Amino acid sequence: MSTPPRILHMLVPTSHVSPFDVNMAADAGFETIVPYTGVSPEETRALVQDAIFSRPPGRFASTGVFIGGWDINVAADMFGAAREAQVPPFEVGVFTDPNGAYTTSGAMVAMIEKQLERRTGKGLAGRKVVIYGGGPVGISAAVLVAQAGGQPVLARLTPHDQKRDAVVARFAERYAVSLPIVDAQTEAFKIAALEAADVVITAAKAGIRILTAVMLAQARQLVVAADVNAVPPAGIEGVDVHSKGEALTAVDGAVGIGALAIGNVKYKTQQGLFKRMLAADKVQMLDFPDAYQLARELV
Repeated sequence: MSTPPRILHMLVPTSHVSPFDVNMAADAGFETIVPYTGVSPEETRALVQDAIFSRPPGRFASTGVFIGGWDINVAADMFGAAREAQVPPFEVGVFTDPNGAYTTSGAMVAMIEKQLERRTGKGLAGRKVVIYGGGPVGISAAVLVAQAGGQPVLARLTPHDQKRDAVVARFAERYAVSLPIVDAQTEAFKIAALEAADVVITAAKAGIRILTAVMLAQARQLVVAADVNAVPPAGIEGVDVHSKGEALTAVDGAVGIGALAIGNVKYKTQQGLFKRMLAADKVQMLDFPDAYQLARELV
């Protein structure tokens, strides 16, 4: 009897699926990848049940559902709908990673945690972590920091926007954490946000310098600075894209973590979770904590 093809159904609320996610799934071992675009949380349940009832029970490892898109709250709603759609023993694995935010933030926070422990003997608990940029990666990283006992602060780089702030508030509520927001639209505000920071993260749009070396020098308690921007110029001056803990000249005793170093762990994390779906002996429902936990194991 031939082995059934391993099928991945990719559900996104946007107009297209991410080529990055398609490549990752194919390289992990999925042989047939089918995109579904413009999918709402309400439609997710029916699509997942179409998938689970078309194959016998116990075949969950050969059928998977991936949930992507750009909006982390919509993706979380879709993930919840996919979970509720399972009718044991008819089940399929589900993995959500909107805009790569879960695997990227998981990789970055795991690397930061490792550097903190290596240099001070302590992890994220009690640390003030300032995150410049309130997009999916920044918000996801803030939640991970808060869950680890840290004190995240989201530094707003654009004018106040109630809709954007509502996205943060809703995501924070899902995970029962507090995510305070401060203004950082001017150089003075950026420096003010750095006060007493143990960790600085820049997760804004690519190709924008957020912090100069002069600004960074004001963070006299800084231990780690991480930048997810791989497009020149660096989001943080002095942080090389390949840096995995090299010393920063701007702050004595502080180290940097660069975008390509983070991306390498993100890549391994996302592919590792796809492979877990295919190899598991029980149904996998892979969400935020799973990405972070695997990234911690990898670093």
